[in-house]
Amino acid sequence: MLNSIPDPDVKAPANIAALLQPDYEVTDESWAGSPFAWIRARPSRQRGKIGEQLVAGWFAAKGLDVVGSKSSQYDRLIHSYRIEVKFSTLWGSGQYAFQQIRNQDYQYAICLGVSPFSAHCWVVSKELLLKHVIGQRGQHTGRGGADTAWLHVKPGEPEDWLRPTGGQLGAAFLLLSRLAHG
Repeated sequence: MLNSIPDPDVKAPANIAALLQPDYEVTDESWAGSPFAWIRARPSRQRGKIGEQLVAGWFAAKGLDVVGSKSSQYDRLIHSYRIEVKFSTLWGSGQYAFQQIRNQDYQYAICLGVSPFSAHCWVVSKELLLKHVIGQRGQHTGRGGADTAWLHVKPGEPEDWLRPTGGQLGAAFLLLSRLAHG
């Protein structure tokens, strides 16, 4: 491949890049063969959109009314509830990190996390997020930051306040279905 570069000034940085590449590549064999592995290689903005599409498709396939949002304050309307979608792949630390959680005009956040061969979901009211996350767990502005927050969740070991909001996909669907059908 390097032989196809005719310019000797380009060959030198290309050779150095080839030597550096193994130091920066992350090969995680636990994701080998996973239907979700390709998502991890996408830029974070694309991963967020993919997460929104996964949530919308999943809940629509389960019979819930899912509509795209015309507002930047939330991502979807599911049975008239304003829903913010947060998505994470499993981190090397064994937890999901749902990022950019803000105090916006939504009623619930759906936090979908995918592992190599599993997935988890929490349907969290904005009130719970305000009480436990927003303003408490600053993401970019330090410990006292209030603009954006993140929520770390270890599958199977969520914090006590988060336990009633889902975990397994079936539990999260049941919660949202109950909201939708009153």
